[in-house]
Order: sequence, then C-alpha cells, then structure tokens
Amino acid sequence: MESISAVGANVIRFPGPRSSQFGSPARDQRQLMDAVYNAGSLPVAAEDRVTKMMATRLNIFGFVVIDEVQADGTARRLRPSEAVQTSTERPWRVSKPSSRYALGGVPDSDTDLFSAQPA
Repeated sequence: MESISAVGANVIRFPGPRSSQFGSPARDQRQLMDAVYNAGSLPVAAEDRVTKMMATRLNIFGFVVIDEVQADGTARRLRPSEAVQTSTERPWRVSKPSSRYALGGVPDSDTDLFSAQPA
C-alpha cells in the first residue's frame, strides 16, 4: 500500500515570482484598496474589466465607492447591484468612502470624533 505523502513528493515548487495570471485575487484586491486609500481616488479606464471586477467586489463589502464618469464629465454613483454588471462603456472613479459610509463608524482622520467640523 502506497502512502499519500509519497505521491505528493513528486510536486516541485519552482521559486520565483508568479505571473499575474496566477496571482492571488485577494492580494490584488488589497493592492487596489491600498492604492485607492493612499490616493483618495483612482481613475479606471473604460476597458479595464479586471480592475473594475476587483473594485466591484470591494464596493459590495463597502470598502470603496464607485462613480461612473458620464460623457459630459459628471460622475454618477453606482450601487453595488449596478457595478456588478461591469460595463466597458464608460470609465470609473473608485474612491475611499466618506466617513458617514465607513465601516464600523470610524471617521476619517481629518474629522474630529466629537463634531462634524474638520479638526
């Protein structure tokens, strides 16, 4: 009878970076969220379907908000249900949610905890 560990010994891990095709979706989402939080907002090209799908997942959980940039330059806030139907028709602006939409009720660092006035 052959042991299971002996069968698994034939797998060899090759060192070095993996291609983005095999990257971790969770790590890619985290990098997108970090970029948005550091910059405040991030433009996403109309045809960038991969980034739009990652932003949609973050939007569903409330980590970011998505605005669709209209032809006249105005922005229209997308609900998570709208963002799921990812369109390559218009570009997006992915932003950090304001303090009133932030998870856990933690205000942004530029507002005072006890008033609505900026610190």
